[in-house]
Amino acid sequence: MGALRHSLELLFSGDREIWWTIGTTLQFSFWSTVLAIVPGVPAGAALFLGRFRGRRALAATVNAIMSVPTVVIGLFVYSFLSRSGPLGGLGWLYAPAGVIAGQSILAFPLVIAMTYTGLQKLDPRYHETLLTLGAGRWRRLLGILKEGRFVMLQTVLAALGRVSGEVGVSMMLGGNIRWYTRTITTTIALEAGKGQFERAVALGVVLLAIALIINMASHLAVRDAA
Repeated sequence: MGALRHSLELLFSGDREIWWTIGTTLQFSFWSTVLAIVPGVPAGAALFLGRFRGRRALAATVNAIMSVPTVVIGLFVYSFLSRSGPLGGLGWLYAPAGVIAGQSILAFPLVIAMTYTGLQKLDPRYHETLLTLGAGRWRRLLGILKEGRFVMLQTVLAALGRVSGEVGVSMMLGGNIRWYTRTITTTIALEAGKGQFERAVALGVVLLAIALIINMASHLAVRDAA
């Protein structure tokens, strides 16, 4: 209990580095989520609306990619962003842009899969009505997304939770550089390794609070959709 009390005191004392780390984590998570949902939601909706051979196999592949460990995703992106990689000239490795790019790629298949699965739960008569009215592909896409707005909200929240709590991609692509690319999860790993448990626990409390808020918002979205 004493360690927890000291951790909370450290958190609420306004420690500049702790709050900078929290702000950086939220910033990275926000932009990586945006970059994942902008192409991911339309791709998931197109997979739902599409009628082509291999559709189920493609959906199964996307679901399989979600189970790939984050360090493997980080290694894949690292190979592109390193100096010898095809995108090495961008200078994104060990920089905020690299972390955001890696996290967005991590969340991308999740967004596609959740959009596809969530839209399948909608009333099929809505899609049939759009077809009967002669709606084109784009009108059907927009209509389905509007009808499934709560599904989209759940998808966004799931992607946000996925990137805010990951450590492998952030560590490999950001390098855990102080005042530059350090996030909550990488700082927890660093401080716990150094034996600075008060700082690690303080950030763990923040990460737990973020997870609870995201889960609560997702629960409310499900209730409103019912």
